[in-house]
Amino acid sequence: MTNIVITGCSTGIGFVTANYLQEQGIKVYATVRDSKDIEILKKFGLNNVLKLDITKYDEIQLVIEHVLKEDGKIDVWFNNAGYGQAGAIEDIRTEVLKEQFDTNVFGLHEATRQIIPVMRKQGYGKIIQHSSVLGLVSLFGRGAYNASKYAIEGLTDTLRLELKGTDIYPVLLNTGPISSDFRKTAMKKLQENIDIENSVFKEAYLKNLEKKKSKVPFNEEAISVAKVVFTIILAKKPKPRYYITKATTLLGMLKRLISTSLLDKILAKIG
Repeated sequence: MTNIVITGCSTGIGFVTANYLQEQGIKVYATVRDSKDIEILKKFGLNNVLKLDITKYDEIQLVIEHVLKEDGKIDVWFNNAGYGQAGAIEDIRTEVLKEQFDTNVFGLHEATRQIIPVMRKQGYGKIIQHSSVLGLVSLFGRGAYNASKYAIEGLTDTLRLELKGTDIYPVLLNTGPISSDFRKTAMKKLQENIDIENSVFKEAYLKNLEKKKSKVPFNEEAISVAKVVFTIILAKKPKPRYYITKATTLLGMLKRLISTSLLDKILAKIG
């Protein structure tokens, strides 16, 4: 039976993907940062739920050892865990930027670094990296998140070259607007880490916080991501990159075709 380890399964894309893949007959190891979420996910029917805070490298090792003890292999590793720190570049303290990178980049890198020797030894594997449309283009007030996703793009593009000639495939997921708790978390991080009252962007921040729900064109449900992950699992040789949502496809195309100045004008309206 094909197996997969998915990070960040407490809610949203990770949770939906774990459930969907298990329904398709994939053996799923769903991981969560908080121990309290283990029983919650089990009540929803997930059979294998493990604790994994991606910023704690010893926990990555423990998960890998557990799966290898159970199955003797790891077919697919999905680095899904991540969050968005909202706020303008000048308002984001360096330590806050480091926290963003600890989860979105450094945790992803460490998990990738630990899983590659396993896959080299077994002779095959797939490593799915959850990037974003914001790994391709940037939006106002998302500087920390934008930067973290651009970093994932660079790491994965390089890794693909370094694994050339093997049967280990790094795959980028460029998701666009997907229904999840992402915005809720981003607004919480904005209030926690940004000095809104003394910012030149105070008005923009308050306006954003007042929105009950962000109206985003081309929004899709998390199942769209789950189905793409299933496609990757089934593929003998997956594509290096998958665009998810029409927004990602459109903006990815525009970045290649039009000038930076014109693209900036379009992105300013979206932001």
